[in-house]
Amino acid sequence: MPLALSETAQRGIASAAIVAAGIVIVLLGRILVDRSSTDRFTTYHGRRALRNVVVIFSLLAIALTWKVFAGRGGLVIGLATAGIAFAMQEVVGAVAGWFNIVSGRIYRVGDRVSVGGVNGDVIDVSPLRTKLMEIGQPEESASNDESWVHGRQYTGRIVTVSNKATFTQPVYNYTAVFEYIWDELMVPIAYRADWQLAEQILLEEARQISSSDGARQAIDEMAARYPMPQQEVEPRVFVRGTDDWAELRARFVVPVRRARTLKSDLTRRVLERFEEAGIEIASETAEVTLRAGREGSSRDSG
Repeated sequence: MPLALSETAQRGIASAAIVAAGIVIVLLGRILVDRSSTDRFTTYHGRRALRNVVVIFSLLAIALTWKVFAGRGGLVIGLATAGIAFAMQEVVGAVAGWFNIVSGRIYRVGDRVSVGGVNGDVIDVSPLRTKLMEIGQPEESASNDESWVHGRQYTGRIVTVSNKATFTQPVYNYTAVFEYIWDELMVPIAYRADWQLAEQILLEEARQISSSDGARQAIDEMAARYPMPQQEVEPRVFVRGTDDWAELRARFVVPVRRARTLKSDLTRRVLERFEEAGIEIASETAEVTLRAGREGSSRDSG
């Protein structure tokens, strides 16, 4: 008669079988991952994911074999539910943020936005996260010290932001309805210079690069959808006196994706015309000139 194995021995054999099956699954899975992967990074992450999943299920199967949870079903279920709820709170918030994005039309692929402290163009929106092609910001308004590009140009980085950020932080959309921005160029003029002529030159050049007609049409289209007051889109130059110089500030409207280029063109033209007109641009640099008198020169020579 065959010997009857004890319950402990049966559980030990079952546990060994589970471990052996897990090893076989990992080995076979690694072969499939290697064949289907396109690069070594995908292979690495695929192997790790497979191994972790097999280990978790193997441990769970062994625990059931040894009846670790016997008589503790309610407690185990309660702890598992609490753990899952805690671990999934970010996921739930991200999915809710996705519904917020879609239903509220906060942004879509192709929009230029600032969300979660990141500035860039939206290249993908999934139920959990938003991917942005990052852009830099001008030095005077840059809030991210990690960005080395001081202008609205691509940095080359793709940044991923959780959709939950649409609930917790402001979202700035530059192109949802109105694809223009108001930009400014400040030029300090010495009080001894002809600041009236400088103002005229600055205004003329601002008119050359301003997109007032397109902005006016876009504003009229926005007014049909939103109750908003009329906005001034024609270029203007504002003058402010300071302790050191007369500050001329040109305000103009340009397409958001061409703002840096157009502002650079404006700066070049203004500097060229100021130089032709002999208009001095003020600065905080102090020039000190030392001149020796005749008496001092004769005494030094003697």
